[in-house]
Amino acid sequence: MRIAITGASGFVGRNLQWKLRELGHADLRIVPHSVSDRELIPLLSDLDFVFHLAGVNRPQDPIEFDDGNADFSLRMVSILGSLPNPPAIVFSSSTQATLDNVYGQSKRAAEDALLQYSSKCRVPVYIYRLPNVFGKWCRPNYNSVVATFCHNIARDLPITVNAPDAPLRLVYIDDVVQSFADKLGRSESSGFVETAVSYGTTVGEIAATLQGFRNTRDTLLIDRVGAGLTRALYATYVSYLPTEAFSYPVPRHADPRGVFVEMLKTPDAGQFSYFTAGPGITRGEHYHHTKTEKFLVIKGRAHFGFRHIETGETHEIITEGGEARIVETVPGWTHNITNIGDDEMIVMLWANENFDRQRPDTIAMKVKPE
Repeated sequence: MRIAITGASGFVGRNLQWKLRELGHADLRIVPHSVSDRELIPLLSDLDFVFHLAGVNRPQDPIEFDDGNADFSLRMVSILGSLPNPPAIVFSSSTQATLDNVYGQSKRAAEDALLQYSSKCRVPVYIYRLPNVFGKWCRPNYNSVVATFCHNIARDLPITVNAPDAPLRLVYIDDVVQSFADKLGRSESSGFVETAVSYGTTVGEIAATLQGFRNTRDTLLIDRVGAGLTRALYATYVSYLPTEAFSYPVPRHADPRGVFVEMLKTPDAGQFSYFTAGPGITRGEHYHHTKTEKFLVIKGRAHFGFRHIETGETHEIITEGGEARIVETVPGWTHNITNIGDDEMIVMLWANENFDRQRPDTIAMKVKPE
């Protein structure tokens, strides 16, 4: 499709361009709002769709609201309405369009112009009154509290929370551009549209969540970052890391047997670590009542020994790096792991619970009694 984008260099526009390219749309026209009508006409001619994202929200002079929001929209639809095949439009408005401030009035005037264009030309116009949009590439210290908090916390700079209970309605950039892209080729009725997902929270909750992400590097305990708002916030926070913070050290415990390195802990799904052992070294020699573990040999050759602590039944397993074979410990069976190869052994380990020094549930007992 032949697609034009106004405001393409902004936060939403940059993300939208990548989404459209990923969907196979190569013919993208970037339309600056500062061009004259003579320059605007060829940019808007022979189009299938327009994403109208251009707008002004923090000008030095309030008169720029009308020029950047209402006037540019009027100029654009005037040209599009004179074409033989006027295209459909997605317009990124704002929830402030319902308010009687200068910015809201300029956005509402732009909405009215677009709806009149839709009625006159009988083409769809989809208007999104977006609340606070957050995600990668949003400009900090501008008009996004999420972007500012992410930028500062990722650099160990202070943040200011004046009203922690202040409500926030958020939409994630990936959900926004996906919803925009879903309108391509549709013939739905014009009107106001909302993204499929939005999140209600507070300024204080956002600050605490983002600070928790920063603290993960010290505590190794990470929040539930696989779904919903926390998933989106975590991706956003990480996108603000300076390059020197792309890596960080974790605790490394060494003894004559090898090293043990903790990687990550979760609130309710255990922890991840790895350990090494030299040739002939045995580790383990203990049992658990409740704790379970999964071992994956990454490098080397390993012998796992098991003995039931009550019946004395024994079992053994031999595995090596490259097999992609999990060995699981079972409550009530004492177990060990021995490096039976000629090189260093490296083993990845997941335990279903975080280690608690007060209640370790790890009782020493050899697999082969002496």
